Amino acid sequence: RVLRDTSDPVARIPRPWREESEGTRLRYLPLHKVDHSVLSCHLRLVLVCRLVCCQWKNLVDGAALWILKCQQEGFTGAEPEEEAENWQTFYFLSKRKRNLIKNPCGEEDLEHWGEVENGGDGWKIEDLPGDFGKEFPSDGVHKYFVTSYEWCRKSQVIDLRAEGYWEELLDTTQPKIVVKDWYAGRSDAGCLYQLHVKLLSEHEDVLAEYQSDTVAIPQDNALSHTFSDYGPGARFVRFEHGGQDTLFWKGWYGVRMTNSSVMVEP
Repeated sequence: RVLRDTSDPVARIPRPWREESEGTRLRYLPLHKVDHSVLSCHLRLVLVCRLVCCQWKNLVDGAALWILKCQQEGFTGAEPEEEAENWQTFYFLSKRKRNLIKNPCGEEDLEHWGEVENGGDGWKIEDLPGDFGKEFPSDGVHKYFVTSYEWCRKSQVIDLRAEGYWEELLDTTQPKIVVKDWYAGRSDAGCLYQLHVKLLSEHEDVLAEYQSDTVAIPQDNALSHTFSDYGPGARFVRFEHGGQDTLFWKGWYGVRMTNSSVMVEP
């Protein structure tokens, strides 16, 4: 009877994971090379590496690997300034970070927007900068939504679980949910604007909400709000904005909105 040396990490690796050739066995792979091998793996494969042995599990569960992966992908600098409680979570949130609002700039007309209220002559999509307007402050945005002489509003509901954020993460880590919107008026007409965002439970109970004042707009502006420490149970984000002009001119002289965003951030 041959006793297995359980102090050897290789002995704890299931046989299908091992190469029998002495030249290729894992016991001869230096740990720093394991680090770089794991760094180059797909994220799912990195998590599978936890099953290889205790040494690899400790590597994957530790902070060092995830700091390196964050540095490798540009999520943090060479000397991390962030004080992340969990670098693995920081990496996952950074990797998934994106705008969860669909069609934020009107490139697909009103597609993906619901509960559309068309006051006056209703919503219209126009090209930036528009009559008596200004260019958007950064490249890549070419269109905007514009309102009419009675109140226009539209909304989107974002299912956080469908977007890849699991319940334990939302309930325990409660990552920041950052909401932004850009709005502007014409230089020859006044207008009103309002933003209303809610965090909802699975049964659509309101857990947290932000409602801006009704803003009278003399020029372009950007609005931002961050939800944090909102408690367990958040499953949906309901984003609604709207406005109108203040002169009641027929046509589309009301507030202009574009580049709306909702992002889950580390």
